[in-house]
Amino acid sequence: MREPEIDYKAVFQALPGAVALLTPQLFFTDVNEEWLRVVGRSREHVIGHYMPDDYADSPDHPNVAVARNIEESLRRVAETGKPETMELQRFEPTGTERTGVADSRYWSMTNIPVLGADGRVALLLHRVEEVSELIQARVVALSLQEAMLPAPRPAGRHPVTVRYRPAVDTLDVGGDWYDLVDLPGERLGVAVGDVVGHGLSAAGVMGQLRSALSAASRSAGGPARALEILELYARSVVGAENTTVANAFVDWDSRDITYSSAGHLPPALLRSDGTVEFLDRATDPPLGARLEDGPWPQATTSFTEGAFLVLYTDGLIERRCEDIDIGLARLVQSLAHHHGADADTLADALLADLFPPAGIRDDTALVIVPL
Repeated sequence: MREPEIDYKAVFQALPGAVALLTPQLFFTDVNEEWLRVVGRSREHVIGHYMPDDYADSPDHPNVAVARNIEESLRRVAETGKPETMELQRFEPTGTERTGVADSRYWSMTNIPVLGADGRVALLLHRVEEVSELIQARVVALSLQEAMLPAPRPAGRHPVTVRYRPAVDTLDVGGDWYDLVDLPGERLGVAVGDVVGHGLSAAGVMGQLRSALSAASRSAGGPARALEILELYARSVVGAENTTVANAFVDWDSRDITYSSAGHLPPALLRSDGTVEFLDRATDPPLGARLEDGPWPQATTSFTEGAFLVLYTDGLIERRCEDIDIGLARLVQSLAHHHGADADTLADALLADLFPPAGIRDDTALVIVPL
C-alpha cells in the first residue's frame, strides 16, 4: 500500500494551537493562522522579523519584560537543545493590540527545539496558548474560597495565627481549608482539611464540609464524634470522598489537646522545651475510605504554657518525588530552630524555611495556636 503524501505545511497551518517557527538566531520563518490571531499581528509584519526587536522602539511598553522573557527562553533552548515551558506571561493589550477586551491577557508558552539531520538545533518551535479565561476562573474560585474561610482573628481569649497561600504555578485553586470554633469554657476547636481536586467544584465542597464540621464540633462531645458526623454528611456531597481532616479540641483548663484525624498529616506540638511531638495516635483513613463504620479514634496529650499547636495541609511539606518523612523532618527542624519565637514570627519562618524557591505547587493552610 502506497503511503499518502503529507502536506506538512498544511498540517502546520491547521494546528489548533498557536505556533511559530524561528531560526536559532531568533528570526521568524513561519507562523500559523492561530498564532497570528492570538498575538494580533499580520504575516507581513512577522516573517523575517528579528524577535528581540519587539518593542525596540518602545522601551517603556508594559510588554517589554514579556518579550525579554521569551527571548531568554528561546536562547536557552537553542543553546541546550532541551524544551522549556515558561511561567505564565501577562500581556497588556494596548494601542493597536487591543481586541476589545480591557483586561490583561495571560499566555502559556512552550519552546521546543527542532533538530536537523546533524543533530543540531535547526529551528525553534514557539507555542502560545492564551489562558486568560482560566486565570479569571481562578480569581473567582479564590474569591469564593476566601469568602468561605473564617477570617483570621483572635479566638476567644486565645489568639490564633493563620496563613493561607494558594499555589503559584497552577491555574486552579485547591480545596485546602481551616476552621476555628469557640467552645464552652476555655476551649477551642481547630481543624484543617484538604478536599481532593481543584477549581470551583473543590472550593464548593470545601465550603460545605467546613461548615458541617464547624456545626458538628459545636454539638459533639469531642473531635472524633465531630468527624463521625462529618463523614455521614460527606456521603451526600459529590466530590467529598477521600477528603482528609485533622480536628483538635484545646482545653486550657485541663491543659490538654484531644484530637482525631481522617487521613490527614499529623498536627505538630512544639513543646516549651523546644521538642516536637506529632499527634499521630488517632488516625483513620480519609472520609469515605473506611471499610467499616464505627467510632473514630481519639487521643489526648497534655501541654504546658509556652507550647504551640501547629496544624497544616500537605502543601507545606510535600514535594514531588520525595518521601513524606523528609518533609516532616524539615518541619521538625524548622520548628525546633525557631523555638522561642511568637506565633506570627513562627508562621512566617515556617513558610520561609519550607516553601521551595520556585514556589509551592499546592495550596497551603497553616494554623498555629499558642498554648
